[in-house]
Order: sequence, then structure tokens, then C-alpha cells
Amino acid sequence: MLAKKSEKASVAAYSKIFFQLGLTLSLIIIYTAIEWRTFDRSVDELASLNIQEEEIIDIPITERILEVKPPPPPPPAPEVIEVVANEKDIEETILETTETDESEFVEVVEMDDIEEVVEEEEVEKDIPFAIIEDPPVFPGCKGSKEEKKKCLQEKITQHVAKNYNTNLSKDLGLTPGKKKVYVIFKINKNGEVQDTRARGPHARLEKEAVRVVNMLPTMTPGKQRGIPVGVSYTLPITLHVQI
Repeated sequence: MLAKKSEKASVAAYSKIFFQLGLTLSLIIIYTAIEWRTFDRSVDELASLNIQEEEIIDIPITERILEVKPPPPPPPAPEVIEVVANEKDIEETILETTETDESEFVEVVEMDDIEEVVEEEEVEKDIPFAIIEDPPVFPGCKGSKEEKKKCLQEKITQHVAKNYNTNLSKDLGLTPGKKKVYVIFKINKNGEVQDTRARGPHARLEKEAVRVVNMLPTMTPGKQRGIPVGVSYTLPITLHVQI
């Protein structure tokens, strides 16, 4: 035969009571843990610690000494002015009036007796070719001022290209490339070339440039304000040096 359980032995009816008791017990334990008080240890336990006294250092107060500049020297004493008594009597100058009246005679000077003095206007000796009013005229050039100016430049360039010894640069040991010789000369009041100077990579090239420019023909001189003047001209000569 199977043993039968008693209906009174079933705990299902008391589950809610046990849950409430367990919850109440847990809350009591938590509250007790939170409210648990602790006390500080006695000061006597720290008596064995060696506490050093704080060292106090006395820092002296220092002052910044400012450099005192000496006062400026006093101004020099004024010179003593010696008053000398006048030994001579001073004659006062009487200023006469220049006003005239109708009774005075006024001399009329005829205009023929006045010589007119004409002051010659000073003109700068050498005028640059770029700003000359009337440029020099190369023989055979015609037209307006601008056309004559352009014609002169072309004629000078043709003259140099025709007469310059370009083979001279081969024997001078120059590096290959373009070489320039700058020639400065003046076309004087008579239309002649003078004061020719050159600057270039070699002295022989400069000498050849001077020789060629001095061969230019006599031109009609340039004018500034209608007066013949010297005209300075700068001519660059380009040489192509090949290996």
C-alpha cells in the first residue's frame, strides 16, 4: 500500500507568509548594515609616530638699488656784454618821399633809347636719343620725325652688321651662346660721331665695336628747341658664339 500524505503537511498554503518573513528579514539586515556605526581610534595609538617640527626659514627682505644718474651740468654762463659809450654822433638818415605832384616834370624816355637784352636759353649739352625733340638724320633718311628716328636706328644696325668682324669671337675662347657688346657714343652738334666707348666680354670685341661705330658717316645733327645739340646713343651688339 502507498503511504498517503497528510493534507496538513502541504506548505503551499503558507508560501506567502514565508515570502513576507524572508523579505522582512532581508530589510532588517540591510538597515542594520547601513546604520552600523564605527568609532575613530584613540589618539594614543598615534603617539609612537615621529612628527617633525616644521622648519621656519627667515628670508631677509631685499631692496632693489636703482642707479642714480648724476644731474646734468648747469648751462654755461652767458657772455658778459660790455656796453661801450658812443664816441661819435650818429647821423640820422632822412627818408624822402617818392610821391610826385603835378608841378614836377616827368622826363619821357623814348622806346628807341632802350636796348633789348636777349638772354640765350641754356640747353643741356647732351640729350639722350630717346627724348630728343628733333633726332639726328642719317644720310638718305626722309619722312616725319618718327620715320627719321626709326630709319637712323635701322641704318646704324645695318652698318654694324656689315662691317663688324664676327669671326673674331671664335679665337677668344669664349663659351658658346649669345654675347653682347654695349657701345655708347655721341653725335655732336656737327653730326659727327665722337666719345665712343664699349663694354663687352672681351677687350678685342670692345675695340672692334669702337672701330665699326667710328666709321659711321656724318649726319644732320639733332636739335633741342631749334638749337643743335649733342645726342647720346646706346647701341647693343649681339654676337652668337658657336663651338
